[in-house]
Amino acid sequence: MQLQDYARVLLKRGWIIVVIALIGAGSAYGFSKLQTPIYRSIVTLSAVPARPSDYGQTLAIKNLLLNYVQQMESPGITQPVIDKLQLDITPDQFTSHLNFNADESTLLITIEARDPNPAVAAKMAQTLAETFVAAHNQSNLQVDQVDRILVTILRNASSPDIFSPKTAINTLAGGVLGALIGVIIVFALEWLESDIVRTTEDVERYIGVTVLGSIPTIGEKESEARTARAVRPSHAKPTVCPHCGQPI
Repeated sequence: MQLQDYARVLLKRGWIIVVIALIGAGSAYGFSKLQTPIYRSIVTLSAVPARPSDYGQTLAIKNLLLNYVQQMESPGITQPVIDKLQLDITPDQFTSHLNFNADESTLLITIEARDPNPAVAAKMAQTLAETFVAAHNQSNLQVDQVDRILVTILRNASSPDIFSPKTAINTLAGGVLGALIGVIIVFALEWLESDIVRTTEDVERYIGVTVLGSIPTIGEKESEARTARAVRPSHAKPTVCPHCGQPI
């Protein structure tokens, strides 16, 4: 198909694409609004060696970052947090609300807490970070001061923001998907009708020559009128002129 053929198809059936795109976007928007919003809050921890110039200790911290994450997921840390926040959940349920990221290049650990209640999400992340730092500092007392690894809260809990659903993104994605489905439907209909010739343009497109003329079509009403005039009953009396008495 040439570009003009695509343009012709879009002009003819473009409304189908628009309608299905609107249906897709509306459905995605409605589905997003039916979902329970989940909020997230993030706390950032920093782990640094007591001797910044000690390269060996820096390497040790990189190996320990994942261990710190495992400690924060353990019941020994999560249960005190649950008790402090008075949450009616188990340690496993508590950790299901958390997401950790240990970055070896920056020696940072991010704690992301998610909950339908934005205030609870922020408290979960902040309290977990504070509980772990306190436990780590307590264990540091048993280590020589020059060999300690210092863990501090670099950034406190961020203001909770929406984690899901992403209504705008979902709506856009629904509209794009609907438009793609509409395009498929349009070209499927065009393919089904590809062997039907309706206009002179269709003839010229298929046989590649210019149409010089065509037999005009007669409308249904005009055809019935002509038939009625041609088939007049033989017993009908002819119309007579009232002046001269001659049939008309």
